[in-house]
Amino acid sequence: MTLAIRIIPCLDINAGKVVKGVQFQDLVDIGDPVELARNYYAQGADEVTFLDVTASAQERLAILDIVSRTADSVFIPLTVGGGIRTVDDVKALLHAGADKVSVGTGAVRDPALLRDISDSYGDQVLVVSLDIKKTNATSSGYELTTHGGRRVTGIDALLWIETNQGLGVGEFLLNSMDSDGTRAGFDVDLIRSVKDITGTPLIASGGAGNAKDFVQAAKAGASAVLAASVFHNHEITIEEVKQELRNQMIEVR
Repeated sequence: MTLAIRIIPCLDINAGKVVKGVQFQDLVDIGDPVELARNYYAQGADEVTFLDVTASAQERLAILDIVSRTADSVFIPLTVGGGIRTVDDVKALLHAGADKVSVGTGAVRDPALLRDISDSYGDQVLVVSLDIKKTNATSSGYELTTHGGRRVTGIDALLWIETNQGLGVGEFLLNSMDSDGTRAGFDVDLIRSVKDITGTPLIASGGAGNAKDFVQAAKAGASAVLAASVFHNHEITIEEVKQELRNQMIEVR
């Protein structure tokens, strides 16, 4: 049975404010994360994701008070990522009110962390967030980056996914670094390529420009579609996205 596609607003957080840029550069303040999360909840978002975009680079954990205040008034799943390096970090985020954690740099640095998290809390809480960039340096044509896209690794993204998918990963969040903030559409080739090698649910991220882009991501194999700028800037609404998916006979929540 095909599961309904989830629509997820993403709130990139820096210094306590929601920010957005292009390809993770030139960040501009958008607003208060708690207020924005409440608005998206009221608009019918299926989940909300917080990604602290400088936590790994600054070697600190995502901001717990924001998570706690959001969890008090937003009653849909809340995923939080940024700076997670240990199981204790996960414990702190879940205790603050997160429903899932998104592990990126920590997963690339130490894949064994994923098994430790899954063994402690179950794979349903574990989202692995991969910042992926096109390259000529790997056989797949895709490379992992870390620290919010600031560092290249030389690691083949598809090979890494294929190798580590069995470590208790609940979902893969595929962040296309080349598409991020461009509004040119999701990297459907990347989605298809990852779909071919794993049965783990995929969240597509990076490049949403209009409601039809969400349809293309869903048809390519995404179980959920995540976006930021187009929602923050009121270019499209969550309901418009869901209606476009319904028009294409794609089930939504």
